[in-house]
Amino acid sequence: MSTKFFTNSNGNTLLSKFEGVFQYTTVHAFDALVGYFRASGYFRLQEWLTKVPEIRILVGINVDPLIQHAHQQGLQFIGRSDEARKAALKTFADDIQKAEYSKQVEDGIIWFVDRVASGQIKVKAHPSQRLHSKIYIFRPEVFNKHNSGSVITGSSNLSASGLEHNFEFNVELKDYDDVAFATSTFEELWQQSIDILPADIATTVRKKTYLGDPDTPLTPYELFIKLLMQYFGKAVDYDPSSASDLPTGFKRLKYQVDAVNDGYRKMMKHYGFFLADVVGLGKTIVGTLIARRYLVHLRTTEYIGRALIITPPALETNWKEAIKKFSLAHIGHYDVITNGSLHKLPHAAEDYDLIIVDEAHKFRNDTAEMYGDLQRLCKTPTRRVLPNGQKDRKRVILISATPLNNRPQDIANQVYLFQDAKDSTLEVANLQHFFRQHIDAYDKLKKQKSTSIVRSEVKRIYADIRDKVLEPIIVRRTRTDLKVHELYKQDLEEQGIRFPHVGKPDKILYQLPPALEQLFDETMHALTRELTYNRYRAIQHLTEPKKSKYRYADRISLSLAQIMRVLLVKRIDSSFHAFRISLRRFCDATGAMVKMFEQGKIYIAPKLSITEYVMAGQEDELEALMLDLQLTDPSIEICTPDEFLPKFLEGLKADLIILERLMQGWDAVDSQDPKLDEFLQRLEPELFDPARNYKQKLVIFSEAKDTTSYLHQELAKHSKRRVLVVDSTNRAAMMPVVRENFDANFTGVKKDDYDIIIATEVLAEGINLHRSNVILNYDTPWNSTRLMQRIGRVNRIGSEAPQVFVFNFFPTAQVNSNIELEHKAFMKLQAFHEALGEDSEVYSPDEETGTFGLFDKKLEDERDKRLDYLMLLRKLRDEDPELFRRIRSLPLRARTARKGLPSPDPGTTLTYLRNAHRDIFYASHPDGALEEMSFLEAVTKFEALPDEPAFGLPEHHHGQVRAATTEFSRQVQREASRPQAVTTKLPPQEKRALAFLDACLSLPFLDAGEQQLLRAAKGAIVRGQYVGLQRDINKLHQSHKTTRLVPTALIHALLAILGKYALSTDAVAATNPHHKETEDVLPDIDTEPDIIISESFIA
Repeated sequence: MSTKFFTNSNGNTLLSKFEGVFQYTTVHAFDALVGYFRASGYFRLQEWLTKVPEIRILVGINVDPLIQHAHQQGLQFIGRSDEARKAALKTFADDIQKAEYSKQVEDGIIWFVDRVASGQIKVKAHPSQRLHSKIYIFRPEVFNKHNSGSVITGSSNLSASGLEHNFEFNVELKDYDDVAFATSTFEELWQQSIDILPADIATTVRKKTYLGDPDTPLTPYELFIKLLMQYFGKAVDYDPSSASDLPTGFKRLKYQVDAVNDGYRKMMKHYGFFLADVVGLGKTIVGTLIARRYLVHLRTTEYIGRALIITPPALETNWKEAIKKFSLAHIGHYDVITNGSLHKLPHAAEDYDLIIVDEAHKFRNDTAEMYGDLQRLCKTPTRRVLPNGQKDRKRVILISATPLNNRPQDIANQVYLFQDAKDSTLEVANLQHFFRQHIDAYDKLKKQKSTSIVRSEVKRIYADIRDKVLEPIIVRRTRTDLKVHELYKQDLEEQGIRFPHVGKPDKILYQLPPALEQLFDETMHALTRELTYNRYRAIQHLTEPKKSKYRYADRISLSLAQIMRVLLVKRIDSSFHAFRISLRRFCDATGAMVKMFEQGKIYIAPKLSITEYVMAGQEDELEALMLDLQLTDPSIEICTPDEFLPKFLEGLKADLIILERLMQGWDAVDSQDPKLDEFLQRLEPELFDPARNYKQKLVIFSEAKDTTSYLHQELAKHSKRRVLVVDSTNRAAMMPVVRENFDANFTGVKKDDYDIIIATEVLAEGINLHRSNVILNYDTPWNSTRLMQRIGRVNRIGSEAPQVFVFNFFPTAQVNSNIELEHKAFMKLQAFHEALGEDSEVYSPDEETGTFGLFDKKLEDERDKRLDYLMLLRKLRDEDPELFRRIRSLPLRARTARKGLPSPDPGTTLTYLRNAHRDIFYASHPDGALEEMSFLEAVTKFEALPDEPAFGLPEHHHGQVRAATTEFSRQVQREASRPQAVTTKLPPQEKRALAFLDACLSLPFLDAGEQQLLRAAKGAIVRGQYVGLQRDINKLHQSHKTTRLVPTALIHALLAILGKYALSTDAVAATNPHHKETEDVLPDIDTEPDIIISESFIA
């Protein structure tokens, strides 16, 4: 069918029409009436427009914002030419910034600007209305009825999409009357319009676009500074108002102000963040300031917010005092609870808008009930309704000085408190997939014998986690950062604040006499190589059907045996006194079970002290009690010997022989305690040396309560020093005494009733003990997390001593040479390492395998090298504000070339790309390889001195930048497709839960609300919203297999489980059972990144 209309379909495009007109007719004048500038359009027509003598382009602009701006100023907008001209030029500049990044497009834009400058092309803007019509008039030099030319009108703008790609509706008219009418109308509009002067366009291109001024190219230094400005954003602007109105006695510290600003931005963007300043830098104050800022923000929306602070019991008083001093109650509501009270919240979960979790690393185990309670709380929407009708999400602050000193799985679990595992707001959308790879790689290292390989791989794993996941959601400053950066250092000095120097730990080697050393080594071998620990593996050795009653019997039994092994190894390290007590308990428990076998009845009751009943000969009372409790506790069993595998009793008897032998050996040396002797010998001359011990106060830590009690008794016999002992049994009562005697920041009447405080781990976190500056670790803190937490008690804001001294005990043999002495100690340390296994694992890339940083490593904080560059940027802003403003005003896509550098190789291009969720740096190499870099890797390559010259862009530049943008888009597509991955790619646990929900959805008696809730649960599983949801569903499914429930009872139980979770019905559509599942679901999203800067290297 013949028609004058065309729609860009089947090759019949506007571009082909243009080409036909220009190719087969002689066009003298080309007039275009368009809605907006599009550089891509002129580039496509450059070849043909070159031959046209007269070109006029009339642009319509959107005057609505101009009218609104005028009204705001009390003016009337009547075709204001200056505003219209600015708007048209801004549109032109914006288009160039978004144009395809290619040499051809840039040449086309420059050609257009040159033609405007020469007068061949004239441009005007119409100020009074937005021109929706698009008209293209082609006229010959002699225009009349016999030589009329043509006109095209329709929906297509003069852009790449309008010329070829979009579905448009256009018509070409060749009648003289039609062309004449279009020409007359165009002339009328042209006369009403405002000139866009050639100089204006040239200036716009030079000053407002990345094409810049060819006579003054950007230097590498200017590009380097532009990179820093773009990367750090608003962080460069120090905003003291975020910490304004501080209570009396609090100082406005610049590093804390920065932490408040940075943390608040990250919390608002990602719904949560880690506040991870190292111990002693005032995280409670920073957290309180951010809470106050957020509650103030909520109040400005006429909503009164509520914050919940979850804290260890030892820190509860600190938080309540901070909140009171900062007057949070005047801004909103708040509650403070201990981390064991999540099951009894003061208010409903939806009442809370902000959750602060102190010592958040305690919530790293996703199988713990406490973790499930916290995740459900954090992911329950608030009562606040947003303008779009949806309920607002909670904000979460996780406070932990050691977020990276955990396994990858632990870090993932903490991130999942405010991010969905497969649909995050971070650059890694599918966090579950990302962490799975790193968890697997980490687990493989446990079998790797080469310490150098382990160390390098651990560093690589954690660097990737830090750069791709934690960096956008963490705020961390170390003491080293505060010392080396002038802004912070000077501020602290001016306010009279200093941090003591923490040097290399002093090791105290206590020497074991030959006989005791032999017993020590034999004991370690028995604990780690000989004992079966069958006393704690009873359910593992049950025969069927009894064993099937206990789910995960093997795993639970092995875990209990491992816990007991670790406990005994730690006790022998803590003190021989504590070890004897633990060894006796284990021996009694094993003997009691052997006795039960002899009597023909074996009692299994996890919640009862069976050993005490058996050892006291009270089996009858025990049996009566168990029979009574069996009615309510299904885990209780009374078994007969033939219900166990034969090797169980064999292992018990073998263990009992070993344990009794060990008890005999240790009872024989009961009077020997070389560790205590060494401690008492060094107490006054070293630990209380006035040259070291500034305030004559000593802090002693031990994990074992038996050890702390023992030390207290022995000090009472051998020393006149006044001793305070704190453990879990008296912590609450003793906290006022601790603060009065050991907290330098205590504002009440300070006392001096005690010289020594001996504490278990209950005082190892969050407590101020910094009237002392000497710490003795009586037993070994087996990873750097615990060590740094202990040291942090005395290394805090307000410390007065110039140095902190740390002493660690290590066992060794009696030898003559100091070198041999240390070697023997090292060998025993290695034995502990192997015995403790995962409990002492190298969680941090900064730890040294085998020594854990305790034996030969200086206790220096790591530095945040990003801060170096932030401070460099702030220094430039202060010292050369004019240069700073000029570089800040430079448009994106800034670029330059460098020459003669050893690295990167000539022919390489560096590109910095960004979209709403991620920043990526690429190095495009001459061989076509693309290397993704972290910020720190990239910035060292971009870094330049002010006097380094710039060079022209090489031929490879544009192609390599495009290669980087293409790879970026592919990555975004891959990440975006993962949350929509089909169920065949889901982990088995999730697939089972989804299949069970599908089966339940097929039941005919479900009402619409119940069906919607089940589909919402499917959506939550697909997104990875709750770690425990699929686990709870699968438990119900497994229980149903064992004990069949009628369908109504099954659904009732399922709905009870789902009722514990805040499930959104927004995602129901995503889990429609009728949708087609394919392996590669690529969502239709805009993946094109912004090109921030690029830099090419030439020979």
